[in-house]
Amino acid sequence: MLADKTSLPAGSIGALPDTRRAILHLLKQNGALTAGEVAKRLDGTREAARQQLQLLEEEGWVARASRTGIPRTGRPAVAFSLTPAADHLFPKHYDTLSLILVDTVAEQFGEEALVKLLTALTDQQVARWEPKLAGKPLAERIRLLKGIYFDGDPFTSVKRDRCGYMLVERNCPYLSLAMRRPRLCSVTVSTLIRLLGVRVVREKRFQDGAGRCVFRVLADQPVDPGSFRFALEETREQRPVAATIR
Repeated sequence: MLADKTSLPAGSIGALPDTRRAILHLLKQNGALTAGEVAKRLDGTREAARQQLQLLEEEGWVARASRTGIPRTGRPAVAFSLTPAADHLFPKHYDTLSLILVDTVAEQFGEEALVKLLTALTDQQVARWEPKLAGKPLAERIRLLKGIYFDGDPFTSVKRDRCGYMLVERNCPYLSLAMRRPRLCSVTVSTLIRLLGVRVVREKRFQDGAGRCVFRVLADQPVDPGSFRFALEETREQRPVAATIR
């Protein structure tokens, strides 16, 4: 019996029906498998396995390729393997590795080296975005920067009140790391300052339990992007900015 077709949110393998989830685990553990091999391992029929693999293929989680080396006559057997998107659904420890790298830089080479590293990351972000924003008015640049983390981000929005514009971020893709090392958020703040040419501050923060980050765009406080490169973010206890690279 076929399970209902369910779209799988990014990073959420548990959202799939049991059979398709089991197939993804099989492919992760064993590499490419044919429909017959999947059926045998799951004690099901080849046709049922083929239908489930077809649904996974339509959803972008598996891809097919002819596999050589299988004793058979006629056409080569078609095997299925995980796509890169599906592979990212399985547990990864990028946050832990990033945390180790950041702490190692600070411990081995000092705070100045860490600031230089964060500055270089900001430079890369700015270089990627500048061509997209060139010649556009402030309001349009703010609207486009709603995708600062990834294109079509449904969790970041632009708001406007009597004080001006805000970027409201309700899902931080780096939240685990940002909660443990808030200084890394200085990259986003500095990137916004350089691309918008005005001061930007975070009025609300995930780190303070607000459940979101709110970046306030202070349009009446211009910043020269030619002389400003990076600054450690201001905190409530620390004003002005602790370290700036120009």
